[in-house]
Amino acid sequence: MKTRYIFQLSPLLLAIFLASCGGGSSHTPSTVSELIVDDDPDSCSVIADSGSPVIVGSGVPGDPTLPELNSGYRLGYKAKHSSKYMIVANTPLASMAGCKVLKAGGSAVDAAVAVQAVLGLSEPQSSGIGGGAFMMYYDAKTKKVYSFDGRETAPAAANNYYLRCKDQNNPGNPVNCDWPVPNVSYGSTAFVQGSGRSIGVPGVMRMLDMAHKEYGKLPWNKLFDSGIELAANGFKVPARMANAIASARNNLARDANAVSTYFHDGDIDRPYLMGEVMTNVAYANTLRTLAEEGADALYTGPLAERLVAKAQQAMGDGTVQTEITPSLMTLEDVANYQAKKRTPACSVYRDKYYVCSMSPPSSGGIAIAQTFGILNNFDLSLYPPSNPENEGGIPHVMGVHLISEAERLAYADRDKYVADTDYVALPGKGMASMLDPEYLKARALLISPTTSMGTAKAGDLDELPLGIDTTEEHGTTHFSIVDAYGNVVSMTTTVESGMGSFHMVDGYILNNQLTDFSANPTDATGAKVANRVSGGKRPRSSMSPTIVFRGTEPGDFILATGSPGGSNIPWYTIKTLIGALDWGLDAQQATSLVDFGNTNSATTNIDGSNITIATELAQLRTALQAMGHGTSSTAQSSGIATIMRVEKDGKKVLQGGADPRREGIALGDGAM
Repeated sequence: MKTRYIFQLSPLLLAIFLASCGGGSSHTPSTVSELIVDDDPDSCSVIADSGSPVIVGSGVPGDPTLPELNSGYRLGYKAKHSSKYMIVANTPLASMAGCKVLKAGGSAVDAAVAVQAVLGLSEPQSSGIGGGAFMMYYDAKTKKVYSFDGRETAPAAANNYYLRCKDQNNPGNPVNCDWPVPNVSYGSTAFVQGSGRSIGVPGVMRMLDMAHKEYGKLPWNKLFDSGIELAANGFKVPARMANAIASARNNLARDANAVSTYFHDGDIDRPYLMGEVMTNVAYANTLRTLAEEGADALYTGPLAERLVAKAQQAMGDGTVQTEITPSLMTLEDVANYQAKKRTPACSVYRDKYYVCSMSPPSSGGIAIAQTFGILNNFDLSLYPPSNPENEGGIPHVMGVHLISEAERLAYADRDKYVADTDYVALPGKGMASMLDPEYLKARALLISPTTSMGTAKAGDLDELPLGIDTTEEHGTTHFSIVDAYGNVVSMTTTVESGMGSFHMVDGYILNNQLTDFSANPTDATGAKVANRVSGGKRPRSSMSPTIVFRGTEPGDFILATGSPGGSNIPWYTIKTLIGALDWGLDAQQATSLVDFGNTNSATTNIDGSNITIATELAQLRTALQAMGHGTSSTAQSSGIATIMRVEKDGKKVLQGGADPRREGIALGDGAM
């Protein structure tokens, strides 16, 4: 049952009313004309095997927060349905936090704040307030779609050699200069994840603050309740989190805060294990401060001072006290950080769908739009997966071939041309040139129906420097939300690699997002790389939160999706979108469908995580190899979260799908 509470108060009286609800210590939404509160006690519940509703987080049998062994792929997931609102996130506790807010009449943006607060606790290896995010937002009232940029920035003092040389001002021959430490070597380069140089100024809280001021309905300080309660009173450690702590043990050992948080009694030989109850009192206190003082508390004052001090740390203070090349981040860098509202990357697909994703500094939206523009020249409906009722089915060889070839072409352009457009302009007329239908039709003519091109060359759009990003990332997550008012959030949020930079302060992990820049500022020819480091610049991203509408403009919402996965994110997202739009898969089938795609290498990826179809996938790889594809069967760790609006029993309902490769669930009004 839904109860509508109508507020017809003057702005002043409304502010007084909301302040009496506890919102006066931070900003409150500018308007609240109608609050839709759900009185159904079974909402935000799951249906247990017994057939009874179970509240998420209750700890009773059937509760999805009870950790299970991480098998790599969860079989048997079916699409979930609700009538008014829905959230799909990659941990049950985060889904529950967002669902509670939606149930109380909150907007999709309100729920996103609550979800982010909990993700920093229950999925710290992937996301947190010390990182960044991109959000796609659809405003049902105005029928407009927007993108919010909370990407981290490099310190103002950083120059082109910031990631390449300890002494960035005296690189000499950069091939021979000393890499910042600690680092991990990959061939002839180094990945400086554990160095202070990897840490960007966090952006996610300023981004959420900006979005909430425009589109929030509930008071800001009421959106952190779930995160505070869980951090203060304890939660059971999920399997993925336990695995991440164990895997990062030696790196976390450099940081005293991390050691005291993630290891029993500060003993690095006793990490918290799956199912054990842990608290994070420091994080609870941080969330209380953010709730009471607003997002600015992270950017000025004591929290900011401790953040900068941690980034500038030159020696480990944990049980392992090794040298750390410090960040050049300052309090001014943090105080001056600005989230940005940008024009999304939107395009029309098959004259039937309006697809909107994130614009630069993400390359993901342009990569998706270019891929779709190329695929407009092929009829993919001829090549659906076989037996889609079984986990989305087995992809058709021609479907994989055409899509991966289109992705090769799109990634080639992305690598050459796309960076932070505040610093490096897109070629020609900008996004319009890269998405021009005639240009993409010409690119499509490069695809052979029988033979793979191996690797593609960028199109002739402009003479700009090459900027290839091959960073591997395991520290990102995604969630999708539709509220009772018809508003939609698709948000990808990250600390970059698993456990970010391994620096921890005030209960949260700091990102290592600056490793998304190209460490070497020039390519093999000596030309400057577009994605080189500059002070204040945002590193290029692949994050691709996406919203789709029926028709050729926003208005008739039909799908929201996205995924973590580093440079693979666009093709995880493309697979899901094509599964739904071209092949008629439901939200769960499109999400579960074998991940396949290409980042412009000779190797086409075929996800091997569902071992029950190993024989069929081996046959698919053999067929692709006969067409000249190299193939990989590496299990993928996508975290796709999909919500669709579909017709069921003659009514429009929401349909959710959670990635079986992670721990997420869909929740909404009514038991699911």
